[in-house]
Amino acid sequence: MINFKKKVLSNGLRVVLAPMENTEAATLSVLVGAGSRYETKNINGVSHFLEHLFFKGTKSRPKPGQVFKDLDKIGAAYNAFTSKESTGFWVKSATEDFDIGLDIVSDILLEPLFKPEEIEKERGVILQEINMIEDDPMRKVWDIFENVFYGDQPIGWDIAGNKETIMSINRKNIIGYRNKNYLSKNMVVAAAGKINQAEVFKKIEKVFGRIKKGKNSGRKDAKIFQRKPEVKILNKDSDQSHLAMGFHAYDMYDEKMYALNLLSVILGGNFSSKLMMEIREKLGLAYYVFSFGDQNTDCGSIGMGAGVGHDNLEKTVKKIFEVISKIKSNGVSKSDLSDGKSFIRGQRVLKMESSSEIASFCSGRELFYKKILQPEELDKKFEKVSQNDILKVANEVFRPGRFNMAVIGKHDDGLEKEKFCRNLFAKI
Repeated sequence: MINFKKKVLSNGLRVVLAPMENTEAATLSVLVGAGSRYETKNINGVSHFLEHLFFKGTKSRPKPGQVFKDLDKIGAAYNAFTSKESTGFWVKSATEDFDIGLDIVSDILLEPLFKPEEIEKERGVILQEINMIEDDPMRKVWDIFENVFYGDQPIGWDIAGNKETIMSINRKNIIGYRNKNYLSKNMVVAAAGKINQAEVFKKIEKVFGRIKKGKNSGRKDAKIFQRKPEVKILNKDSDQSHLAMGFHAYDMYDEKMYALNLLSVILGGNFSSKLMMEIREKLGLAYYVFSFGDQNTDCGSIGMGAGVGHDNLEKTVKKIFEVISKIKSNGVSKSDLSDGKSFIRGQRVLKMESSSEIASFCSGRELFYKKILQPEELDKKFEKVSQNDILKVANEVFRPGRFNMAVIGKHDDGLEKEKFCRNLFAKI
């Protein structure tokens, strides 16, 4: 059980603290309710660009690399990320260095310089990051998949943007986006680990009480127009074909997401899952194969991925189709259901040993749900899922008009294989 306490500052900023025993570490996390879905097309990629720039100099740390040097000096683990709906920053350090981490994170968010020369340098860094993704088909295929899955709307655009938009984004765009979205009422600050609640509340209030009061205007709702299976194959010289597929499903507020995520575990969430056993262990078609459930505030999916030999693409897709079709017809066994629940419970326990995971859990629940359930309460929601619930979800989700697929690999006959996959899943 997480021993957490929440406080709302006078500017509307939410702060959640979770003291932990038996650890000498502490994590500070800041989660902002703004990601690539909050962009317009001409500045696609600005959320991610901004995330990078926060580390490129502040009023008290103006020199290039000074922020990183101060973090490295205390041996901290640290990072930042941009997703479709949020941007996060975190520092995990020895508990005696917590104040330094707090000072640095608040410094980069409150006093960034955004020097023109640093913007230009980081523009080059991000262009190289985009090139890196282009050269990594295992990763790139998911960008293509989401483009197909959601189409030309903010949730379907690449988080990193594209080269054209990155080249055109200017300092005014960056500052304007930050001023519009980095506001107190759509931000959560969380701390977990060996901390004193009363003292840390005061310290956070002192620095983050200066965040500008307000809330951003929100994002455009996802619009799903799909009526039939959609498949896109990118012909590219590679040693392996990487496939990404998925079905439109439920958002994060739909109670059926628990059955869906449990179904995903049974389907391909671990080494003993159905896809792993059928495709890797029995047929030897892939080194990796997996499935996952993904939920946003207004939409969601259940997805599957695999890396296979070019000549085995159709065979692999057909086998995935067979496994899904069998679940859709027969559901899952009692033992599959029990094992899936046990796996989720065990994974949760392992995660909650870490201050960084607890800080992430608390900030995410508070930002999107405005309520932090105990992890054990979430376990109970999974425990309530029945075989019939799994069967109902499978029949709702595994339908032709919800299916999408993307492939990167050496396929001169890509159009024929696209047709094969579309026709196959038109029968699901």
